[in-house]
Amino acid sequence: MTETGPGVARGGWDDGTADHRFRVVPAAYVYLLRDAAGEARREVLLQLRRGTGFMDGHWAAAAAGHVEPGESVVAAAVREAREELDVAVGEADLVPLTVMHRGQPGGPALEQRMDVFFAATRWEGTPRRVEAAKAAAVRWFPLDALPDPVVPHERRVLEAMLAAGPGGDVPRLLTDGFGAGA
Repeated sequence: MTETGPGVARGGWDDGTADHRFRVVPAAYVYLLRDAAGEARREVLLQLRRGTGFMDGHWAAAAAGHVEPGESVVAAAVREAREELDVAVGEADLVPLTVMHRGQPGGPALEQRMDVFFAATRWEGTPRRVEAAKAAAVRWFPLDALPDPVVPHERRVLEAMLAAGPGGDVPRLLTDGFGAGA
């Protein structure tokens, strides 16, 4: 029997025992990366958001989404790449880049986030736009020539990747929306 009532999510995942605790929404982002043909430049695959209600008209990770109940962030990254790009990325091919805690202090719970960013240089299949209702386009861009506009918190991660260079380290933890030092 599935319980219902305050604090109980659909499917009974939340038993209500943590109603007093702060909650964040976890999400997984996957940046597919490749070397530009004939150039010493790295390219990233981005999607142009539309019809989502969040940052529509901005470029963003071509595969990203919320972690589902009972799913690891790694499994979510693999699932999102399959659902949004029709590619198979192995868990071992996901390279953790950074974690970003972002939010609006005092804002709605939905805007308190923990985003885990991955890069992948290996996958099976040819990336393509699958969810036409949520993405107007999917396109490769050089990391040093990103389109405008890019979702602001994602631009921070992409710029950190560029600054680190190939094989370099992106800061392991970033914050966004918490005032000075964010």
